[in-house]
Amino acid sequence: MTATMTPAPVVSAAGALRGNRRRRWLRSVTVTAALAITVAALFVLTMMVGSFRIGAWDVVASVLHLADNPSVDFVVRELRLPTAASALTVGLALGASGTIFQQLLRNPLASPDFVGLTSGAGLAAVGGIVLLQVTGLAVSGLALGGAVLAASLMYLLAWRDGVTGYRFILIGIGVAVFFDGLIGFVLSRAQLFEARQAMHWLTGSVGQASTQELRLLTGALLVLLPTAVLLQRQLRALELGDDAARALGARTELARAGLLGIAVVLVALAVAAAGPIIFVALIAGPIANRLLGPATGGILPAALAGAALLLTADLVAVHLLPTPLPTGVVTGAVGAPYLLWLLATTNRQGAGG
Repeated sequence: MTATMTPAPVVSAAGALRGNRRRRWLRSVTVTAALAITVAALFVLTMMVGSFRIGAWDVVASVLHLADNPSVDFVVRELRLPTAASALTVGLALGASGTIFQQLLRNPLASPDFVGLTSGAGLAAVGGIVLLQVTGLAVSGLALGGAVLAASLMYLLAWRDGVTGYRFILIGIGVAVFFDGLIGFVLSRAQLFEARQAMHWLTGSVGQASTQELRLLTGALLVLLPTAVLLQRQLRALELGDDAARALGARTELARAGLLGIAVVLVALAVAAAGPIIFVALIAGPIANRLLGPATGGILPAALAGAALLLTADLVAVHLLPTPLPTGVVTGAVGAPYLLWLLATTNRQGAGG
């Protein structure tokens, strides 16, 4: 018998491939764990600082019901925990939805802020405040319906034997401009009190979510975020283009519709809970990708990066500025320079479409 010898170059190439996958997996796990620890630390810090300072262990013990201290429990559970939980859940939802849009449409500018979703939610909410005089959970319900309606409208307008990222983004920008114009018209017809209430909602703040809204968003995250992580392989296949994705066995339109549906519901519930907080969905994915290096495209790291950004922005807005401001003011101040830099570099690289 003659022994079959495997050529050395093939063996070395296979070993190099396995080593590269191992390194990428290890970096992904390390970065995800580091982001999770950072988010947990910021979550606790948010409940520690204020006019009544509380130690880290006291905060943890109160949240987990490990101790019984009425004064600490009132401050932590009643006053600070809802805001911290809102920043955490809204940040997770915005980070995950933003990176899904960017990967699915293969464009760093493909953020829910710019493709009409938040504008659709804002128009529905402002219309409810000004024209129907609704408040509370009804405003959130209208915002959710407006975001879903805007996404459905854009998908139908962009459909031409499939949906391409470039066409979807252009139609989304047009829809966003149209909705923003309608928001301005509605505000011009409002009374002073109604206009002030609507503008406060449009600025975005994690402190305005109700208990029902937080429960709804938390429940959606518990279901949709793991589902999005499970669909991550399909998402990476779609990044290569429809032809390559079909060759890899992906059902392109079904996978795209499912991922878009997850992203739309997450961003709609986030906007319903806290208003249209801009730029978090745009920035979270690129920050996570920079940390991940070769292991780019992780949905969970991007979600954690979004939570870290929003928790930090809320700390700055409430505790580090001379006058407390809505969270959306801080995210806008940070995100606007990043957007200008992104536009400049994308144009210089010739990838602007």
